[in-house]
Amino acid sequence: MNQIITKGIVLSRTDYGEADRILTLLTPDQGKLRLMARGVRRAKSKLAGGIELFSTSDITFISGRGEIGTLVSARLIKYYDRIVKDIGRVQLGYELIKMLNRATEDQPEADYFELLRQAFEALDDEAASQALIRVWFEARLLYLAGHSPNLHADVENDKLDPGGVYEFDFDAMAFSPRPDGRFAAAHIKALRLLFSHHPPRTLAQVQGLEGLLPDLVPLVQTMLAAHIRPLA
Repeated sequence: MNQIITKGIVLSRTDYGEADRILTLLTPDQGKLRLMARGVRRAKSKLAGGIELFSTSDITFISGRGEIGTLVSARLIKYYDRIVKDIGRVQLGYELIKMLNRATEDQPEADYFELLRQAFEALDDEAASQALIRVWFEARLLYLAGHSPNLHADVENDKLDPGGVYEFDFDAMAFSPRPDGRFAAAHIKALRLLFSHHPPRTLAQVQGLEGLLPDLVPLVQTMLAAHIRPLA
C-alpha cells in the first residue's frame, strides 16, 4: 500500500481496545483524516510523542478501505507547551479545536489548517488576550466560509460614513444607518482588522482594540450562529 506523508494537527482522540487510539487529524492537503494509531497507549510507543494535542506534526499514513486509515509514523514539528501551563488557554484551545472540527466538512481548505496553527501560536504567547483570540478565530471562520460582512458600504450600498452611527443588519450582513446606532467608525475599523489576515499577536498591538471587544464579541458570535454549521 502507498504511504502518504503530510502535516497534521490532532482534532480529537478516542481510545480503542487495550492500547490503540482513533485520531481525527486536520491536514493542509488531505482534508480531515481518521487514523488508527496502533499501540499508541503503550509506554514505549514510538507514535505517542508525535500526536500531542496543541501541536503540529509530520505524519505518514496508509489509507484504509473504509473510513479509517492507519498511522505509520508521527514526528513532532512544534509543541505549544506554554498553552498547557494556563488552564484558561487550555480550555479555549479545546473550544477552538471543537469549533473548527464541527464547522468544517471532511475536505476543508488548507487555510483552516493555517488558522488553527495561528491560533496555537497566539495561545502560546500572552501578547494577545483570550477574548481577542476567540473573536479573531470566529471572524476568520466566517471569512473562510464566505460569510464576511460588508464593511465598506451600508445596506443601501452607500459608502460608510466615518462620522456616522449604525446598527447591524444580520440578514444583509451590512450596517444600517441609525441615529441611535451602537456602532461607529472605530467599531468598523476593528472589524476590518479582525476579518483581515493579521494574526492575533499583531492585532494585540492595535491601540484601543481590546476596549471595543465587549461590543464586537456578541456581534461576531451572532453572525457565526447564523451562518456557520451548528456548533452545539
